[in-house]
Amino acid sequence: MNSIRLEKNISLSNFTTWRIGGPAEWIAQPKNIEEIKYLITWINKKKIPCNIIGAGSNLLINDKGIKGLSLCMRNFKGIQIDKNSGIVEVLSGEMLPTLARKAAASGLHGLEWAVGIPGTIGGAVVMNAGAQGDCISSYLESITTLSLTGEYKMIKKKDLNFGYRHSLLQNEKLIVVSARLKLVSGHSEKIRKLTNENLNHRLQTQPYKAQTCGSVFRNPEPLKAAKLIEELGLKGVRFGGAEISKTHSNFIINANNASSCDVKELIKYIQKKVLDAYGILLETEVKQCGF
Repeated sequence: MNSIRLEKNISLSNFTTWRIGGPAEWIAQPKNIEEIKYLITWINKKKIPCNIIGAGSNLLINDKGIKGLSLCMRNFKGIQIDKNSGIVEVLSGEMLPTLARKAAASGLHGLEWAVGIPGTIGGAVVMNAGAQGDCISSYLESITTLSLTGEYKMIKKKDLNFGYRHSLLQNEKLIVVSARLKLVSGHSEKIRKLTNENLNHRLQTQPYKAQTCGSVFRNPEPLKAAKLIEELGLKGVRFGGAEISKTHSNFIINANNASSCDVKELIKYIQKKVLDAYGILLETEVKQCGF
């Protein structure tokens, strides 16, 4: 049971897609539910806080690091697909692109948009991740969670208060253990083709190979954040090592050893420019941790 490794003072920059972040006081990467339960008991005994990390996309971690336990879920994986019913049971550390490809290979339609999103299913549910006008909540039936006091709870979709990039989970300290999705049977060749087209579109229109966190700002619907930023000629603007992408202006790139402060300052700068020009305060999609 105690095969779980609890490590001290490990840099969190390796656990985020921005490659930014100071040391975790403690970090663990559970592979199964027993290990997660053990860690919950451990934090309660030690009376320390717990921060849950998925793939570390959509996350800005302070260079000073984070106190308590950083619970990284990216090794907590597993997918079960029932082709006949379209029911998919997936553990929260599974990556969205993996799930999208497996669903497509099984001839199930619904996740073609998810193939280019570098996040875990747990993170996707918390954020109600989406692309191309679709989102995870459209296909979710329920989730299983574990509280930081060790209580299991199955929560139905209707009780998760989903909205644009929003769910009830953003305000509650719950560990998403698994999600149950309902997809639709379709023509697997067509689904695969659409999945690949979506990925190619992302590769062409976003700085996919760069160190980014994905979209930084929520779209102030019906407007697009990227368009507002681009119209102000802000592409390529740099603060320290952080740069507004020249490919897609709603992305901030870690161009040269950017600090968390560089990114925060650049975010503030963009917000001020857009507010001054359009009277719109852009809200961030990115979660900040340790500030």
